Amino acid sequence: MMRWITLLFLFTVSAGLFAVERLQVVALFPGKAMLSIDGENRLLKVGERSSEGVLLVSANSNEAVIEVNGDRQTLALGKGVAARYKTPQATRLRIVLGNDGAYSVQGAINGHSVPMVVDTGANTVALSASQAARIGLDYRRGGQQVLVQTASGVARGYALNLSRVRAGNIELHHVAAVVIEGELPEKVLLGMSFLSRLHIQNKGNLMVLTKSH
Repeated sequence: MMRWITLLFLFTVSAGLFAVERLQVVALFPGKAMLSIDGENRLLKVGERSSEGVLLVSANSNEAVIEVNGDRQTLALGKGVAARYKTPQATRLRIVLGNDGAYSVQGAINGHSVPMVVDTGANTVALSASQAARIGLDYRRGGQQVLVQTASGVARGYALNLSRVRAGNIELHHVAAVVIEGELPEKVLLGMSFLSRLHIQNKGNLMVLTKSH
């Protein structure tokens, strides 16, 4: 026997993904569900996805499980549910090439503001011992002594993990870094331990770093 249920969902999605604004589960059957998607009725079997991107994961006479843009919701018979879904938004940082030929940006390490320069040739985030001292980073206690190849030759350094590294509006946690004894580099080198976790685009004199949430 057909059982009826009306459940309203609101979905907010960005361009490029399935856009579903109104979804109603109208009826439930074993292995099937009747859905009203933006005013259009769709009878879906388990495992079937509508043209709007709504997937019916499971269904019986009591409940159904639907999925939209990776979000799943169990709909129980007779229980009204209202929810708002947000698709992951990307955070972008645009850096213009400077007159010195470098992509410089203001950032922060563990909440302390520092000047940075993007360096895709550096394996890790790198900063000088004097810079570390200015921000109160106790690198000798928490770091492991290493030898570092620099433009000036081999130098002594300390490898450690930084709790938070921010470049512009992009922040990452638990980032590998090295503190190099001495005054150099003058700016923090934003190396691949940070950059490899982002998408990098070069558009002429513009570099775009994108972080997906």
